[in-house]
Amino acid sequence: MHDIRTIRDNPAAFDAALSRRNASPMSSQILALDDARRARIHAAETAQAEQNKASKDVGRAKASGDEPEFERLRALVAETKASIAAMQAEAKDLDAELTDLLMGIPNLPFEDTPDGKDESDNVEVRRHGDIPSFAFAPKEHYQLAGVVPGMDFEMGAKLSGARFVVLSGPVARIHRALAQFMLDTHVDENGLRETWTPVLVREEMMYGTGQLPKFGEDSYKTTDGWWLVPTAEVTLTNTVNGTTVDEKTLPNRMVAHTQCFRSEAGSAGRDTAGMLRQHQFEKVEMVSITHPDHSRAELDRMTACAEGILEKLGLAYRTVALCTGDMGFGARRTHDIEVWLPGQDTYREISSVSVCGDFQARRMNARFRPEGGGKPEFVHTLNGSGLAVGRCLIAVLENGQQEDGSVALPAALHPYLGGKTMLAADGTLA
Repeated sequence: MHDIRTIRDNPAAFDAALSRRNASPMSSQILALDDARRARIHAAETAQAEQNKASKDVGRAKASGDEPEFERLRALVAETKASIAAMQAEAKDLDAELTDLLMGIPNLPFEDTPDGKDESDNVEVRRHGDIPSFAFAPKEHYQLAGVVPGMDFEMGAKLSGARFVVLSGPVARIHRALAQFMLDTHVDENGLRETWTPVLVREEMMYGTGQLPKFGEDSYKTTDGWWLVPTAEVTLTNTVNGTTVDEKTLPNRMVAHTQCFRSEAGSAGRDTAGMLRQHQFEKVEMVSITHPDHSRAELDRMTACAEGILEKLGLAYRTVALCTGDMGFGARRTHDIEVWLPGQDTYREISSVSVCGDFQARRMNARFRPEGGGKPEFVHTLNGSGLAVGRCLIAVLENGQQEDGSVALPAALHPYLGGKTMLAADGTLA
């Protein structure tokens, strides 16, 4: 959420930043609501002062025996009290309207975020690794002979409908091994603290990280009001919701492996084949809570953590800085990491790492207490996939495929698979 004081101080700069996100100017509408709200508050405070004075006069009239003046003043106090209540109610309604308006406005981009309208304007930052070459036409993951026995889309559809899958046998084990490998790497080498969180959250937690109110259709809500998390960003970030932490605890770097749930409301007809876009999937999510001075550097650090997973798995990737028109609602700058998928002959997103500044912290009222004393300040928050487990499984299977449908597995996974190095064409580990 945005700081109303910043908008008051420089509305032109606020509108200019919004225009970079291809959004319409909003400062006039915001400030009109803010002025009306402040006017009601001022009027109520003025009337309250008058009521307090009249209340004292009532006492004096009663003490002096001036019954007519006593009755007049008492009626005035009652009338003023009702007027104050009405003005306070109006101010409260205007405050709620202003909050709703601010809640629906996207975050403002950093200066180094590329300008653009859509994904065609994203800027490639770097590439790593060699794209594998094959002596045969590479297949997509779900077409590989060794994968077919352990990746059942028909059973997923029978149990739950479209965009669900049942993994079994060695394929399920490789999927699990990937998640464990990611967690171990982030904890042992990258200094993140492993955290286990619920996947059902209160509605206010979804507001805190920006999934609500604007993007409710992209997530699932239970009949008793809980929401299924679209990513552990929601739970990890909200661990500081409503708190004031000591500066010495920053940065607070966390990682969690969870089930994630997305309705994919805006992606009808896209990526329906295979595991690329599912309603239920797993991610290893990274979240950092930082001092404002360090959040931009933390973005680069987190990006490197995600890239490192792909490097250990021997997968080619490229890192892209999203332009202002393609960036997520709560982000100020985002790095997408795209892994090479031979079956599609292209790079596909496997991680998105974003710095949100104090945007989420204001929604959550999450602050830190400076070590040198002084007024508490809002923390900065960051989140990123480290990585999407299902998409990583796809990449491992497709990049390691052999002509007979078997898959050579990355050396980094061998210890997690009992020393096995291959997914054989018959679907067994060898």
